[in-house]
Amino acid sequence: MTFRKVNIAILVLAIVIFLLLLHHNLLGLSDFLKRDVADSSPLGLQPIDFIPEAPQRQTDESNDQEIPVVITASDDRLGGVIAAMNSIYHNTKSNVVFHIVTLNDTVDHLRAWLSKTALKKVKYRILDFDPRILEGKVKVESEQADSIKPLTFARFYLPMFVPHAEKAIYMDDDVIVQDDILELHNTPLKPGHAAAFADDCDSTSNKFAIRGAGNQYNYIGFLDYKKQTIRKLAMKASTCSFNPGIIVANLTEWKLQNITKQLEKWMTLNVVEDLYSRTLAGNIATPPLLIVFYKQHSNIDPMWNVRHLGSSTGKRYSPQFVKAAKLLHWNGHFKPWGRTASYADIWEKWYIPDPTGKFSLIRRHSEIYESK
Repeated sequence: MTFRKVNIAILVLAIVIFLLLLHHNLLGLSDFLKRDVADSSPLGLQPIDFIPEAPQRQTDESNDQEIPVVITASDDRLGGVIAAMNSIYHNTKSNVVFHIVTLNDTVDHLRAWLSKTALKKVKYRILDFDPRILEGKVKVESEQADSIKPLTFARFYLPMFVPHAEKAIYMDDDVIVQDDILELHNTPLKPGHAAAFADDCDSTSNKFAIRGAGNQYNYIGFLDYKKQTIRKLAMKASTCSFNPGIIVANLTEWKLQNITKQLEKWMTLNVVEDLYSRTLAGNIATPPLLIVFYKQHSNIDPMWNVRHLGSSTGKRYSPQFVKAAKLLHWNGHFKPWGRTASYADIWEKWYIPDPTGKFSLIRRHSEIYESK
């Protein structure tokens, strides 16, 4: 080999080494940028607590995928959150991670309740929701002032809570899960659909009428069809509404379609034009979702959202049906931790008494539950 050929070979080798080093550094920079983006939180969301390696039961190898469950936690309803999480945890072997969205004044109470009970074994992340993100987007009526809670709108911002997940479950705090949450997570979504809901015309709802508010099982129960802005959308007033207390979300589609921005647009328009029905009965988070997801959502098995258990103190369903339900939902005024509620005995099986003593069930003999 000539001296010239040796030099060429050395030069080629040096170039290859340089390119390999450059590729490695670029990969490192990419990972750094991803971490930087993930760690920088927009207004309205600040990560507080994350326990990624909490001890957990052995999971099935087939179920080792992470299942993100987003749930909101306000101090006056914290017992509901605890019962919901407990029911989910004990009915699955899947790798569930709870993303608990709350306000700053609830964090210490929540952390104490989780760390000093059987729920210390769950994986969870606590996120503080900044109400300033809702400025100019929520219209407060005097008769609805008590029902305007910032966390009501947390479901509009799902990709912020689980930025790296492709799919997530959102659920209200007034639920009990009686089956494996993996089945709900595996709900099929049609191509192009960002979310799945349970329709209000399904067999478990039976066109429920809210006292004083008329039938809220179709669009006209939530939107003011006298307003031109609503009429221009050409949405049939008789279209079956859906219940947004349980959502299975395709977060990839959610982000591609800018669902959060669309929801915020309709919130802002309502402040200016008053587009919602006058008989909402406090369901102020539902109208924007109905508009954005009009004929653009998939369906959840109705047994995964057996609802209206909180609509009255009476027993709406048979004991056999309630036992067969995969998810029980106490939407309505009468919550299972309140003085009067239907099927409260079922809910109480999953309730864990508050070790701090701040939260108590409203019962005639509440000391019985606190001593368990």
